[in-house]
Amino acid sequence: MKLNQKKLARLEELLEEMVETKFVAGICCMVLQDGEEKCYYEAGYLDMANRIPIARDTIFRLYSMTKPITSAAVMMLLEEGKIDLLDPVSKYLPGFRNQSVLRNGMPMPVSRPVTIQNLLNMTSGLVYGGESCAAEVRTGALFEEVTDRLLSSDAFTTIELINRLGQLPLAFEPGDRWQYGASADVLGAVVEIVSGMRFGEFLEKRIFAPLGMKDTAFYVPEEKQARLSKVYESAPDGLRAYYGSHLGIQNRMETAPAFESGGAGLVSTIDDYAAFTQMLLHNGSFRGVSLLSPKTVEFMTGSHLMPALQNQVLQWESMPGYTYANLLRIMTDPGIAVSMGSLGEYGWDGWLGPYMTNDPANRMTLLIMQQKTGSGTTEYTRKIRNLVFSSLES
Repeated sequence: MKLNQKKLARLEELLEEMVETKFVAGICCMVLQDGEEKCYYEAGYLDMANRIPIARDTIFRLYSMTKPITSAAVMMLLEEGKIDLLDPVSKYLPGFRNQSVLRNGMPMPVSRPVTIQNLLNMTSGLVYGGESCAAEVRTGALFEEVTDRLLSSDAFTTIELINRLGQLPLAFEPGDRWQYGASADVLGAVVEIVSGMRFGEFLEKRIFAPLGMKDTAFYVPEEKQARLSKVYESAPDGLRAYYGSHLGIQNRMETAPAFESGGAGLVSTIDDYAAFTQMLLHNGSFRGVSLLSPKTVEFMTGSHLMPALQNQVLQWESMPGYTYANLLRIMTDPGIAVSMGSLGEYGWDGWLGPYMTNDPANRMTLLIMQQKTGSGTTEYTRKIRNLVFSSLES
């Protein structure tokens, strides 16, 4: 099916509405099909106080939209025979030896180790910070320590942090459940160990430089700081600036971090991320370079959770119709989804609202970039999806 560009033009009005209602400070959106840009629209500001408008080269914090890039890095090692999906993580990170799991609130030895596949599918027992169990409480405390040491001479390195994380009790036995958590950060450390180079260096050499992603990295150097969007949060009068360092990620992204978060640490522009999405959509090759084999991309974007674990994914508000694997949501049942979509489409989003989906059936990509806390997949994201997918015509 082909996109009707006249219908797509309605996106501009929708983005303006998001800014006028103070749902976001600024936003940009791009749709591509058959490798060609079909539309790009922007609205609002990267800095409301100084009235600096969002622009095509604005740099955004990806937060969890870092995860698909981390997955691609792992897939590279997988197809090169350097790792195996059933490798225990303890093979690479000693902090994962002799792990424990919480049973009735008490730490007990695990019956099986966390594997690479558990990490990719979020079935590891690792969690993010929260209050629902002791594992969440202790994980939250660890990430608070990361934030406290963030700009000191004693900042956590990637390997140091992940080994500490491995020593915390798991929330459940590996493979028993699905729960979103810090698994992708562990995968970044595994890539670092296996490749023999820092995770950020691996990404730059193997993904960013080949694809021409010149503004994608774990920090924003001084000469690019003016292009970095401010972060906002909801307030009684609309929006206010947010200065926190969520999940141990610097708010201003000013210095190269000791901890390079595979789950949340990257920044990028909409054009840079478009290059990554097009590489995946075109079976691992783009701009004359091949990063992954077509079979690897097929595996990465077509895998499913075991049926017994699927209900935990469906309980997420935006996830009916999807499964989860390899750090991606993957549409398996469009009929029960809460927005229009296609069988086999895949992607992810981030805490500050960046969003991507690739639709192989229609050779299409949708990208959204914004910077508002707690956004992810919002009602406006679903409205944008509905507008874009309804623009497909025979």
